[in-house]
Amino acid sequence: MSQGESTIPLPSTIMAKTLSDERREWIRVDDRVLLEYRLLTDPEEGPTPSIPPVAQEAIAAVIAKPTSDLLARSGEQLAESPLLPWMMKVDWLLEVIVKALAKMQPEGIAIAQVADVTLSGGGIGFLSPRKFAVDDMLSLKIVLSPFTPIHTTARVIRSVQAKDGIKYDIATEFIQLNPDDQEHLIRHIIQTQAERLRGRRKREA
Repeated sequence: MSQGESTIPLPSTIMAKTLSDERREWIRVDDRVLLEYRLLTDPEEGPTPSIPPVAQEAIAAVIAKPTSDLLARSGEQLAESPLLPWMMKVDWLLEVIVKALAKMQPEGIAIAQVADVTLSGGGIGFLSPRKFAVDDMLSLKIVLSPFTPIHTTARVIRSVQAKDGIKYDIATEFIQLNPDDQEHLIRHIIQTQAERLRGRRKREA
């Protein structure tokens, strides 16, 4: 530092906000979401290479998940609503259509699947039947409960054989994630953690 220059300390409020933002970005939670992923170099249409075709049971789970998540969060309010039968009817019709499409394309259709993941504001971890390499770039679609779709690009930072010896344990960091989507992710993580904490306290009481 040359003579006459001086460091200007950051105000404590700015420093606290910076630390808070960093903590928010890296808080994480194990969750179950709808997830679709492929290499950026894969064709956008058609089944994802090395991913097995979607089973009939998986289609039913994908279609039912948003409504069941909404029911779990809304409780009696939605259960007693006249909208619920219509939502379930739409789910049923959509399930019939997607299953028919799956039969017409036995090689598989592109559809998000229910997946157990580790979520943070900075990346996502999941198990995949497909092997990826470190630094592979993935196109991701994550649908948060009850139905908040997030599209992003992520870089693979870890790819190792999973404990079952069949799948691969994939960890990624987000490369392109707009601030609004990151805020949705962080709020979802915080809300999920809070709901689980309330559930534990109720069970203990």
